[in-house]
Amino acid sequence: MKTYAVVFLSVFLAELGDKTQLATLFFATNPALSKVGVFAAAAGALVISSLLAVVVGTQLGAWVPPERLKILAGFGFIAIGLWMLLAR
Repeated sequence: MKTYAVVFLSVFLAELGDKTQLATLFFATNPALSKVGVFAAAAGALVISSLLAVVVGTQLGAWVPPERLKILAGFGFIAIGLWMLLAR
């Protein structure tokens, strides 16, 4: 159960304030749109993207050792961070 709590907390914190949250916030400001509809559409998109991540991760994990994936993911995040800082 502890592992699932870590997954939940990691994803929850990663999603706070990102582009997905901002897009959902802006759609929710439109008085012509149902707030329940905006919530359902955003939640459905997150569920499907998470399902895709699990399916791809399962396949990738079968080909690449988890230790190597952690290293690759770390370098990937560093590269994205540098790109965000240096891109103009």
